[in-house]
Amino acid sequence: MSRHQDNDKSRPGSARQGGYKKSSNSRGNAPVRKAPSKFAAKPEAPKEAPKATKSPKRPSNPDEIRLNRYISNSGMCSRRDADIYIQSGNVKVNGVVITEMGYRVKLTDTVQFDGVTITPEKKEYIVLNKPKNFSTAGDDAPGSANVLDLVRNASKANLLPVGRMDKTTTGLLLFTNDTKIVQKFTVPNQRSSKVYQVSLDKNLKFEDLERVQKGLIIDDHKVFVEEITYIEDQPKSEIGIKMKTSNVKVVRKIFEHLKYDVLKVDRVTFAGLTKKNLPRGDWRFLTEQEIINLKNA
Repeated sequence: MSRHQDNDKSRPGSARQGGYKKSSNSRGNAPVRKAPSKFAAKPEAPKEAPKATKSPKRPSNPDEIRLNRYISNSGMCSRRDADIYIQSGNVKVNGVVITEMGYRVKLTDTVQFDGVTITPEKKEYIVLNKPKNFSTAGDDAPGSANVLDLVRNASKANLLPVGRMDKTTTGLLLFTNDTKIVQKFTVPNQRSSKVYQVSLDKNLKFEDLERVQKGLIIDDHKVFVEEITYIEDQPKSEIGIKMKTSNVKVVRKIFEHLKYDVLKVDRVTFAGLTKKNLPRGDWRFLTEQEIINLKNA
C-alpha cells in the first residue's frame, strides 16, 4: 500500500473512518464493522420545519347558525340526520335547494324541510300547577295576574298555555311553543282525556250522577263524559269527572245545569300528565318520555 494511502487512513475525520472496510485476509471479502472514531464527524441535526401560521378565525355572525342546527332546533330530527336530508336535496332556504355541508342561515331566512316551513326555536314543554286568581287570557287588564308571569323565567321561548282556564280554576296547565301540540289539544274532536276534581255546594244526588253519565243536552248540544264518580273517602260533594274537552267552562256548565253551585274545579290530569309532587304555583319541564306520550296521546 502506498504512503499516500497510509496517511489517508490516519487523517482525523476521514470519510472511511467509522464506515465499512473490505478485509484483505484470506477468508474473502466480507465487510468487517469497525467502531467509529471519536473524531468522526457528527451528523447535522435536522432543521425544524417552519411552523404553519394559522389564518385568523373568521368571527361568527350571531344572527346566523348552521343549517343542520337550525333543523335540529326545530325538532324535526337530529343534526346528523339533518345532514343526510341536506345532502339529499330535501332542504330549501329562501326557495333554493341547499346541499352544502356547514351552510349558515339567518334566523330571518325561510327554511323548508321536506316541503314544510320550520322555525329554529327548540320545542319546550312545561307543566304548571296553576293557582287561583291567575288568568290564561291574553287580553287582561293591565296589572292583573296572568299565568305567563309564573313561567316567565322558565324559558326564553315564546311559550303559550294549551287551552284556557278561568281565574278560579286551578290545577294542571301545559305550556309549549310547539304549535302542533297547541292545535292538537284545542280542537273540538281531540282524543285525549282530562280528569277534574269538582267541589259542589251540596252533595251530588246519585240520580244526577247517572244523568251526567248518560249525557246531558246543554245549549242544544249533547255533552258526553267518559266517567263520573264520587271521590273515595270524601263527602258526596267532591266529584271526579273524566272528559276529553279542555274547556273547563263545560265542566262547570254540567253541574250548574243541574242546579248545583260549583265552588272549585281542579284539573288533576291532562293527556296522561299529572301534577303529582308539584306544589301549587310551581312548574317543571316534561321528561323525554312524557313528551313522547304527549305526542302520541
